Amino acid sequence: MEVTVIIPVYNRAAIVKETLESVVAQTHRPLQLVLVDNDSTDDTMQVLETFKKEHPGDGFNVVITSESHHTAGAARNRGFEHATGEWVLFFDSDDVMEPELVESYVHVIERAAKKGKTLDLISSRSTLVFPDGSSRQAPFHKGDLFANHILHGQLATQRYAVRREFFASTDGWNIDLPGWNDWELGLRLLLAAPRVAYNRGKSHVIINHNGADSITGTEFHSRQGRWEHVIDVMLNEVRCSKLKPEHKRRFERLLHYRRLVLAAQYEREGHSELAKPLCQQAYHALGKSYSNSRRWRWFVAPVTRRLFARIASGKRGSARVARLIY
Repeated sequence: MEVTVIIPVYNRAAIVKETLESVVAQTHRPLQLVLVDNDSTDDTMQVLETFKKEHPGDGFNVVITSESHHTAGAARNRGFEHATGEWVLFFDSDDVMEPELVESYVHVIERAAKKGKTLDLISSRSTLVFPDGSSRQAPFHKGDLFANHILHGQLATQRYAVRREFFASTDGWNIDLPGWNDWELGLRLLLAAPRVAYNRGKSHVIINHNGADSITGTEFHSRQGRWEHVIDVMLNEVRCSKLKPEHKRRFERLLHYRRLVLAAQYEREGHSELAKPLCQQAYHALGKSYSNSRRWRWFVAPVTRRLFARIASGKRGSARVARLIY
């Protein structure tokens, strides 16, 4: 079974080699690697070409292409056009995959096939690495995937494999979103009703949150407005979906909660002028979803206020409470 890895690259000449070496070190073959230069202005293309020359054939096929529309989503869509593998992994140019990552996905697919099941999507564990060198496992839950993706980004770019034909049946990456495009895509993939499995082994993905050079970034206030737009887009997608009304209501509440989380991040970064109106907007929307009932006034609203304060102070664990009460 051929698997394709797609990596967009923009001005990563100094650091992309570690990512590339982690792909070529994969124990699974055949493996296709599609590299998409996203209009870099440094020596990125030369680094990619050199890498391709150093690793010719033998079950490892490197394709290099380019995309001038400068968003990661556009670059990933361009890369997907060249994908020939039955399954696809999207990856970032500053992260690392352990040698067994692709093989672990193939094992899940083969186990399902032996039981007569065809999968569309596999969610996997990952490890987050921070600027001080510390690390922790990203939240991973085997179930309630809609909620856990909204709350934890369980289908972030590096954290899943997708069957190529299934992905082709969706609209692909939204090239117009200014951020969080993998979070929005993950929701749309779930709305397409995939047959899901979980890669339950150890983490094989190392995601770099290591400072200003990280694709993920380190703060929110400088891009205020972009995040809010993505939440609005996702709310509309849930409302226009074929989900049952009770499911729509729950997922809308969780997205309102994510708006509250964003407000708390602004507060934590010292921007109360951004936090206050956004918090009020989220709080009002949540109250309206409960029809300002007694349950809202006497239980959910007080808990919501405590969650905001907790997140703004830098404490973790609030998402577990949110998943239960909303």
